[in-house]
Amino acid sequence: MIVRLNKFLADSGVTSRRKAEELIKDGRVSVNDKVVIELSTKINTNTDFVSLDGELIKPKKHVYFLLNKPRGVVTTTSDEKNRKTVVDLVKSNERIYPVGRLDYNTTGVLFLTNDGEFANFLTHPSNKVPREYDVKLDKPLTDHDESNLLNGLIVDGTKSRFTKIQFRNKKDKRFVRVTGIEGKNHYVKKMFGALGYQVLSLNRVSFAGVTVDLPAGSYKKLSRTIIDEIYQKYA
Repeated sequence: MIVRLNKFLADSGVTSRRKAEELIKDGRVSVNDKVVIELSTKINTNTDFVSLDGELIKPKKHVYFLLNKPRGVVTTTSDEKNRKTVVDLVKSNERIYPVGRLDYNTTGVLFLTNDGEFANFLTHPSNKVPREYDVKLDKPLTDHDESNLLNGLIVDGTKSRFTKIQFRNKKDKRFVRVTGIEGKNHYVKKMFGALGYQVLSLNRVSFAGVTVDLPAGSYKKLSRTIIDEIYQKYA
């Protein structure tokens, strides 16, 4: 992968990206045994060797996991109430964190990683990465409200919308599948709540086109090939 030198230093756990720039300007960093002082320098993480004060830097290994989040688990790395977190469910030698957030009783697709660039790519609004949810409402969704959800509503002072709405059972319009590209907190619940609906259950069935075919609480490691495919699809 081609990355800026200061980002490589930060991702490797050596220092912050800002401090890495100071190290480069001070002539303390070399690439393939040649001192580099240009902040714009880019390296190939697969072929180039980077040293700090003559000591070879080993790049941090990025790991990626897909979890089928169960109910009753918080989407954080730690919890002040000592509740179980999604990180507790995944065994990893690396320090990982969840990408985005699912509510305590919301279930479904959740990525966990130590790759900040990938996490930012998935959640940044400009990339328009889709999330798909199965929703159970307390009452059938009307045609009028379906139109409003697709056209957009003002929620928390900004306009939000679903990009697609499907009915999982056309005879019972309480069961809805919605697609959106926003990652705001409680996004789906607030959208329906703005029209007087209560969300009884919520399950994220896909994120970035990735689905989960595992029992609740189970996870699997994702290959770099899958991660690259996500980049190619939404970049």
